[in-house]
Amino acid sequence: MTLLAALVGALAAAGALLIYDGLRLRPPVVRTGRSVPEIPRERVLRALGAGLVTALLTRWPVAALGMAAVGWFGAELFGSRRAAAQATARTEAIAAWTEMLRDTMSGAHGLEEAVTTSAIVAPAPIRREVTALAVRLERQPLDVALRAFATDLAHPTADLVVASLSLASTGAVGDLNDLLGTLALSAREEAGMRLRVAAARARLRTAVRVIAGVTALTALGLIVLNRSYLDSYWTPTGQGVLAVVAVTWGIGLWWLAKMGDFIAPERFLVADAEEHE
Repeated sequence: MTLLAALVGALAAAGALLIYDGLRLRPPVVRTGRSVPEIPRERVLRALGAGLVTALLTRWPVAALGMAAVGWFGAELFGSRRAAAQATARTEAIAAWTEMLRDTMSGAHGLEEAVTTSAIVAPAPIRREVTALAVRLERQPLDVALRAFATDLAHPTADLVVASLSLASTGAVGDLNDLLGTLALSAREEAGMRLRVAAARARLRTAVRVIAGVTALTALGLIVLNRSYLDSYWTPTGQGVLAVVAVTWGIGLWWLAKMGDFIAPERFLVADAEEHE
């Protein structure tokens, strides 16, 4: 019966998290061709696993709910070096592709021909998006294909490149080669800035992991070695106090994690891309 009660408590905690996540207001979803690193099923499995294990160890509903929340929002709280590295690599790839376009057009190639040629040797992080752009150019006007390309990349620097190419297609740009060179230089500077920011804020991300790990190990040690010390938390009042502590701890972790985030410039082609979905 104890195991069944713990399982029911963990499932109830996971259900409450799913309801909360479903009720949250979200911005309109823009469909892109990029792979999504985090799928809802993984979040659910993490939340269920963390909540169930905590319920079995403590039999406290508040603790199970709190750890289920940590499992659900783990990616946002603890961050990912891989995600930061991928963002930097995409920025550098956009810079390299922009330089490819500039160099190709210097050889007396037209804009559409230069895009199609660059798709063969486009940098790996954006090769799929550039290839999709080349395919679209075979059946769509250049401006429509470029808007879809901006949606696929979903990157502020890519918006600048797309806007420049769109203006060039109408003859509104005097020297496209110089403009593309300037944009490529700007993208490389942004990639360098991302690396510097990531290095400067690595200490904050480490602090979040250390605080979470030490707290979890301390709680586990008390449960295993001195369970009588935690008897006061078995009462409804104790659970209420534990809820206050858990919420305060979670807010502190979230604050530290947000301080370590890289704030990218806002995109300016989002609204235009949504209108053409």
